[in-house]
Amino acid sequence: MMTRSSKRSKRVRVWFVYALWLVACLLLSLPSMSRADAQSAATKAAVCTSCHGLGGNSTTGEYPSLAGQTSRYLYLQLRDFKAGRRSDPRMSPMAANLTPDDMHDLADYFAAQKPIAIDFKADPVKVEAGRKKSEEILCTMCHLGGFAGQNEIPRVAGQQYAYIVKQLQDFRDRKRTNDAGNMTSVSKNLTDADIENLANYIANLQ
Repeated sequence: MMTRSSKRSKRVRVWFVYALWLVACLLLSLPSMSRADAQSAATKAAVCTSCHGLGGNSTTGEYPSLAGQTSRYLYLQLRDFKAGRRSDPRMSPMAANLTPDDMHDLADYFAAQKPIAIDFKADPVKVEAGRKKSEEILCTMCHLGGFAGQNEIPRVAGQQYAYIVKQLQDFRDRKRTNDAGNMTSVSKNLTDADIENLANYIANLQ
């Protein structure tokens, strides 16, 4: 005959086994959920690759590479394109119908892609001049060492040369202002030569 204590002990063991079973089921379900989410994001991103390249690795200076970019930065740019805080004749219409979930999915997808080195032949003299200028204006205080980016600060290492030039010019000329004034302030005194040098240096950081 079982004592009250042994019955209680048995019930505890049963509940413990049941709890372990529930945890195991949950853990086994996570990979399939992850795969489903990844597939959904890849489907949404398919239209983006026609301009930004496979996996977000652009092959032209007209469009930036998105692979390996910080998720937070990508989300904020999509949000700003949709809200009109940043404008581009190609991107603004693309972002117009995106939901916040779409933006997060796309941002996470491209952030997880592996950047591929761009085909760019840098001018060594301009690279060195750009390195010195970047130290002078303290670029890495925000963009971090190697221009790897952080949170809402973009990764620009190995970005398309022509795209870097255009963005620096647009910040300087106040054609782009969706950065709370940080880049506008940094770039306001840059000459065209400074911008070319910085772009050579940054694009060469593969």
